[in-house]
Amino acid sequence: MILGALVAAIVAAVGLFAFGRVSWPAFPSSNVTQAVTTVGQVVTIAVLALCVVLFRARRWMRAATVLSWAGLSGFVTVTLGMPLSATKLYLHGISVDQEFRTEYLTRLTDSAALHDMTYADLPPYYPAGWFWIGGRVANLLGMDGWEVFKPYAIGSIAVAAVLALVLWTKLIRTDRAVVVALATAALVVAYGSAEPYGAVIAVLIPPVLVLAWGGLHRPEKTARDGWGAVVGAGAFLGIAAAFYTLYLGLAAFAVTLMALVAAGLAVRARGSWRGAVDPLVRLAVMAVIAVAIALTVWLPYLLEALHGIPSDSGTATHYLPDAGAHLPLPMLQVSLAGALCLLGTIWLVFRVTSSRRAQALAIGVIAIYLWSLMSMAFTVIGGTLLSFRLEPVLILLLGTAGVFGLFDFGRWLVLATSENPRVKASIVVIGLAGLIAFAQNIPQVLSNDITIAYTDTDGDGVRGDQRSPGAASYYGDIDRIIMERRPGERHDTVVLTSDTSLLSYYPYYGFQALTSHYANPLAQFRERSEAIESWTDLETPDQLIQTLDGLPWRAPDVFVFRKSADGYTLRLAEDVYPNDPNVRRYSVAFPKSLFDDPRFTVDEVGPFAIVTRTG
Repeated sequence: MILGALVAAIVAAVGLFAFGRVSWPAFPSSNVTQAVTTVGQVVTIAVLALCVVLFRARRWMRAATVLSWAGLSGFVTVTLGMPLSATKLYLHGISVDQEFRTEYLTRLTDSAALHDMTYADLPPYYPAGWFWIGGRVANLLGMDGWEVFKPYAIGSIAVAAVLALVLWTKLIRTDRAVVVALATAALVVAYGSAEPYGAVIAVLIPPVLVLAWGGLHRPEKTARDGWGAVVGAGAFLGIAAAFYTLYLGLAAFAVTLMALVAAGLAVRARGSWRGAVDPLVRLAVMAVIAVAIALTVWLPYLLEALHGIPSDSGTATHYLPDAGAHLPLPMLQVSLAGALCLLGTIWLVFRVTSSRRAQALAIGVIAIYLWSLMSMAFTVIGGTLLSFRLEPVLILLLGTAGVFGLFDFGRWLVLATSENPRVKASIVVIGLAGLIAFAQNIPQVLSNDITIAYTDTDGDGVRGDQRSPGAASYYGDIDRIIMERRPGERHDTVVLTSDTSLLSYYPYYGFQALTSHYANPLAQFRERSEAIESWTDLETPDQLIQTLDGLPWRAPDVFVFRKSADGYTLRLAEDVYPNDPNVRRYSVAFPKSLFDDPRFTVDEVGPFAIVTRTG
């Protein structure tokens, strides 16, 4: 895995560097990058096909192994990197969810200490694993967090795809492992890559479930084996806890279901309840390993939470889009992915009693549907389990099963035709055609996210499509003014602004987050918003200074307002769940006279007014 990860990282770095040396047209306005993407995909698929041939012939095995790592990571790199080659931003630009993710990466680029992405003096609530590694990469390369986001996201997905391939080679035949790994990589790029820190976990879930089932369900004659699988599954759960809490919850739920099923089968086989002890002990060992790894990221937050700081701002689960109110049924969609999922569903039903792989994947699928039902039921008590975000994992599980179904169907068809070589060739050609058709359509699946990457303004104040930038083009001037007024490190300054994407580019701390759904539950989001609203009713600078000095939190050092006829304005957000959309935006206005005092310095640039407290 270490060697595979190294090869994948090198291939991704070289590929992205090469893409960046050419002045490409913007993807939304030209078909050139789509054409080059298709060429790159075909080349990498051809490389992987050659690896399959070499593995089947058992020739040049070591060279084929390294080549398979390079081919798979190259496929991910060209599929994501080429369409984004003319912009410095990643999928979905710097908008909405990608804003706080970039802010988190910027925070951990500025410092290796585990710290909340927005608020001063608080430990992180969102798992820092993926962002911490990315921050160290950016720091090592001397790049800003926002600028490293795209190459790091693409590179990390490429590495995760190769890690999945290495794991698959330990579970199934190597030639088949290459095909399965390529299919799952294509699916995760198409349906999960907008959340790169989730994609790196999602692509590993199918092989890890097969691994975990091998560790939990052992026939009597091999009951003492499988502890390596137990350790591996436990390590994965711990890493998932450090990267993406929701996927940890699903994986842990699925593994627990596996342990219960394994315990039931063992009791039936032995005719005694003592048969349940071994799988449950193995589950406990997985849990201990997972908790030990998870605490490396979660311990600071848990220790702070033990102090009992009152808060009702933990609203991360207050979101129920239309997709979360229905069970996901990708196998009924009219598409290549839908056809693969349908075949996977059929294969699971037919093979669940005879194939350990089918059993593991089926339990994973059942876990997702149970989780979805629980999420919908959870709405009765005021929240959800965010089941709509599990659809990419469901597609991965069913897609993986579909590839296994293709293997079985192909073998049956070959046998039924007396191993006619033309039939074999036809199956291979049809399979390759389907793969290429799906792969070359991935940029179209991601077209909305790619378009936003080109239309958002990056940290250099430019847009990838070379059109007039937005208000973020003034952020450089705002940063210069703040640094002139408050010399020193940026992380020594707390900024209150509703243009919170400023914090995605510069590592200032914020006084208030974008919405309560992204806010640390310890930050008292609602109370902070109420305090900000109350300041608009103050009449003199003395009253404002006295109020700021009496806050229970670190007060703002700088205010970045929007100018308006009513004075200086901020836009705040309020959670209105169970409504959809679940956020209500509203504006508050501060009279200019409130800052007409020597203790405040006011600078204006573009649509912004920057008020710095100097005394």
